[in-house]
Parts: sequence; structure tokens; C-alpha cells
Amino acid sequence: MIRWAAGGSKAAFASFCSGAGLRASSGSEASTRLRSSTLRSPLSFPVLVTLLVFTQSLPEASCHQLRRDRLKLYNPQAAGVPLNISDSELISEPRATRRPLGRTGGPQGRHVRSYNHLEGDIRRRKLFSFHKFFLRIDMNGKVNGTKSKDDPLSILEITSVNVGVVAIKGLNSNYYLAISRTGELYGAKEFGIECKLKERIEENGYNTYASAAWKFKKRMFVGLNVHGKPMRGRKTRRKNVSTHFLPIMV
Repeated sequence: MIRWAAGGSKAAFASFCSGAGLRASSGSEASTRLRSSTLRSPLSFPVLVTLLVFTQSLPEASCHQLRRDRLKLYNPQAAGVPLNISDSELISEPRATRRPLGRTGGPQGRHVRSYNHLEGDIRRRKLFSFHKFFLRIDMNGKVNGTKSKDDPLSILEITSVNVGVVAIKGLNSNYYLAISRTGELYGAKEFGIECKLKERIEENGYNTYASAAWKFKKRMFVGLNVHGKPMRGRKTRRKNVSTHFLPIMV
């Protein structure tokens, strides 16, 4: 009786295990079928393609953004840099010769000024010496001084030929005031290098006129002595009041 019961229990246990194994195998087969059906479903393929395209487009977008950033660095207008010069002029100019931009965007350097008032300007003046003589050039080209205020030969035309350099011409005699190589003061009919005089305003307000072409150790100046006679340039100095003249407007 006991043996039959034990044998019956063994048979029941074996049948239970076989049933469980059948259920497990059937469950695994069902899950496998479900996975295969999911993979084979028509919706999974477009999703995979979309993911693949998205992953490939990411590097291209980053490359395009990098190129745009580089173009902004090399393009001043895109970077928002204010320009006072044309873009074509800036781009066509080589890097080695490009000038640095100033605060206003323009190239740095000296400010260009107009010196038209110094070049070609003609002034009619009388040169009144420190010893109270009017410098005059007569009809023969002789230079001396006169006390007369109404002497027409004392009216001079002072023309700027360069910055700080003038030419002095007698209005009525048509002779140019000149200093020779030896320092002689005379009137020249034609304008030459000896007619170029350096004009300078001294500390006392008087002007001095020195030869721009010749020197004798130092500058040689236009001068009238205490008697109104012309002085030799070799004996003249800037500090000597005989070389000081006051331009008086005519």
C-alpha cells in the first residue's frame, strides 16, 4: 500500500514536471514569435531609417556651423566691425600691408591737413626793420632802406613757395629779393634758388628771413644796419636785431 502510494506520487510529480515543461516551451515559443513579429512589422523599418539619417546629418550640421563661424571671423562686415572704407578696398589689400583700424574704424596714421594757405598764398606787405627803415628794391635791383612811408618801391609781394619758405618780390620793380652765395643782398630779375627765403617769427614778434640755399657756418639773413644799408649775410645772426622785420599790411 505504501509502495503504491509512493509510486503514485512519483507518477504525479513526473506528469506535473512534464506539464510545466510543455507550458515553458510553449511560452518561450510564443515570446520568440512575438519578437519576430515585432521585427517584421512594417512600422519598424521607417523608424530605423529615420534614426540612421538623423545620426548622419549631425556631423554635417556641425561642419556647416564651423564654416559659418570661420567666415564671420574673416568677414569684418558680418562680424559687425564698423568701416569707414569700402569693403572691396579692405578685401583686396594684402594682409601684410593692411593698416590697423583706429577707434572710428578707419586706418591709423597722421591726420591729413590742408596746407593750401601756406602754398601759393600772396601777401602784400612792407617790411619795417627794427631800426625803422622800410626795405625797398629799386628799378635797378638795388636793395636798401627808406624812411618814407609812401615810397612805392617798398611795397612787396610775399609768396609762399613751400611750408616756411617764401619769395619776396618788389611790386613795382619786379625784382626778387635774393641772397648770393657770398651773402650779398640783391634783386634778381628771375626767380631762382637764391630767392628762396626761410621765414620765421622770432620771440619779439618780428620776422627773420634767411637764405634757404646757402650757409656760411650758420644761416645768412636779410638785414639792414642802422643807416638803412644792406648787411652781408656772413655778418648776420638770428639774434641780431638788424635782421628783424615787422610785416605791415598795405
